[in-house]
Amino acid sequence: MNDEFRIQELLQREVYVGDKLVGTITGERFHPSDDYVKSMRLQVVDNVANEYMRKPAEYAPLSKELVHSIRSDGAVKLSKSMRELQRRWRNTVRINEKLFAPDELKDRAVLDNDGSDIGNVIGLVKIKRTYKGLIVKPHFMMKTRYALPETIIVPVGQLSRTTARLDEIILKCSAKRLSTLPSYIKLNSEDIVFDKD
Repeated sequence: MNDEFRIQELLQREVYVGDKLVGTITGERFHPSDDYVKSMRLQVVDNVANEYMRKPAEYAPLSKELVHSIRSDGAVKLSKSMRELQRRWRNTVRINEKLFAPDELKDRAVLDNDGSDIGNVIGLVKIKRTYKGLIVKPHFMMKTRYALPETIIVPVGQLSRTTARLDEIILKCSAKRLSTLPSYIKLNSEDIVFDKD
């Protein structure tokens, strides 16, 4: 995205690929480091979500690098095709029926459903080209309390919701319950093979 396009200028603008309306820009992640904010949030129009997503989602990421220009009518023009947008939406994590790009999740705090801060996301893992877990570096207190290793993998199926302003991911279960889940045990076992990036 060109530096002259700031998020405040793009909010509520419609987004087009050619003549096709894709959606409306609703904001971006709130994070002090620009390195973690490579995507904006896009409210996707229904017919595009139905046609270009495996499972339709109302909100999805829009990579800033895809923004080409502002049209004369004020709408945002993208530099790539719908196929490229579709490819990028496949490379996301679904949380609470919204799609999130990896850059929108890295460095977020992970809290259990009781509000305990487990740790921070340092990466993601894929199996067969699909994100299956978040690599989390637990805080010292959590490592001690639950005898956790240096990093754990939290299954994406346990992600309940995100908080925008506080930059958190809330889990569906408690930290104690997490470590007993079959999906957690499987992802954190030695014999599982992850995709190489």
